[in-house]
Amino acid sequence: MTDHDEAVTVRPLTLAWVHRHLAAGERIVGAEALYGGATADMRRLTVGTRDGGTRLLVLRSFVDPTRQGPAEDLLHREADALTTLTGGSVSAPGLVAVDPTAAHCEYPSLLMTHLPGRTVLDDEGLETRLPLLARQLVAVHAVRPAVRPREYVALSTADTAVTPEGADPAVWTAAIDVIRRPAPRYQGRFLHRDFQPGNVLFDLPPEDPAGAAGARITGVVDWAAASWGPADLDVAHCSTNLALLHGPAWGLRFTRAYQEAGGMLAAAADERRYWQLRSPLAFSEEVQWVAQPWRQAGRTELTTRAVEERLDAYVTALMDAPG
Repeated sequence: MTDHDEAVTVRPLTLAWVHRHLAAGERIVGAEALYGGATADMRRLTVGTRDGGTRLLVLRSFVDPTRQGPAEDLLHREADALTTLTGGSVSAPGLVAVDPTAAHCEYPSLLMTHLPGRTVLDDEGLETRLPLLARQLVAVHAVRPAVRPREYVALSTADTAVTPEGADPAVWTAAIDVIRRPAPRYQGRFLHRDFQPGNVLFDLPPEDPAGAAGARITGVVDWAAASWGPADLDVAHCSTNLALLHGPAWGLRFTRAYQEAGGMLAAAADERRYWQLRSPLAFSEEVQWVAQPWRQAGRTELTTRAVEERLDAYVTALMDAPG
């Protein structure tokens, strides 16, 4: 979703910094706000080229504090991830410039190339898109960076999980007790850490805007939380997003689709359940925050209460699932 505005909506110092990273004879001729993200201000910039054409860039600026950590750390991680992914099998934006400490911009910022495609959050066509998402995540986990990103950080604990109103306290107490145990040992993988439909871009045929057939992934965006850790974490995060967006059954189906695509999860059932529960229990702390960008993107039926009910149903399904 975009909102056209004048280039002057990009703050003066940041605009001057962007101009310094353009080719000779290029200039910013337009800017649009990109909505749907929750951690930073995003602008799609239209650049006028010397030959009279245009090209697109994306500007990411951290205006407010985030739960994920300091903006400087997030931008360093994103810049490193984009550099790692350059020319590889996973399509990601190209790094143009980064100012992680706001030495030149009003706020910590990163400038990157623009990828074609759009996000798809509709229920229609999910049957086709699900295996594409699974195969894409397997490809992410196959990346072998020359320098490992930092180890993953769990942003929630058993003591911070929030049992939804109307949920079965016994089920939630049992689920929370699962993650009280020490984290299982794992084989590390390159992780996106926010892999979910809102960060995956699709090219969709004009005659099939929901992507029921003929859809293909054009890229993966938002690498600010890239980490090193168990593949199970990324799978659990995407599964939880799918469960809340489309219903609990889709969360369970994504886990199977990932394995069918060749992805490897923890071998022991109790270890898989530990990782599976970490994500929905973390979501329980911020359901309102999670649901807001989906409503902005058009899923107005996903009220905080509706998402909360799906979260409860998904945790219950995970606890009921056979080992």
